[in-house]
Amino acid sequence: MGISAGSDDGEPMMDMNTTPLIDVMLVLLIMFIITIPVATHSVDIDLPVPDNSPPPPDQIDPIKNKIVLSQTGDIIWNGTVISEAELVRNLEITKGITPIPELQFEPEPYASYELSARTLQLIKSTEVTKFGFVGNEKYREFGK
Repeated sequence: MGISAGSDDGEPMMDMNTTPLIDVMLVLLIMFIITIPVATHSVDIDLPVPDNSPPPPDQIDPIKNKIVLSQTGDIIWNGTVISEAELVRNLEITKGITPIPELQFEPEPYASYELSARTLQLIKSTEVTKFGFVGNEKYREFGK
């Protein structure tokens, strides 16, 4: 019951034994992997530190917040004039409050349409979920 890879005619095997060659190759491969220097390239960059300080308590209401667009082009958040950057920051902060406060949007009658569209785009980009238009009922008879 002899098991051989070649013919079983009693002749000596003439093929080269490759097992020791494979063993030597594996040892050399492991030695090369061990001797490769560790990549220690690093670039030191001073990143800006984000300002995550919460706004004053009177600026963000945990129940509902109101955005009013004035005729003069101001964005008013709960009675305080703010910039577009502050609006985005306030919207991001309100998303972190549990439960998420309601956001009410009320442009004044002659507020800029461009400002309204830009503000609505900012609100949409921050993915605020509880959003509604208020004050539309006073325009029910508008133009009649």
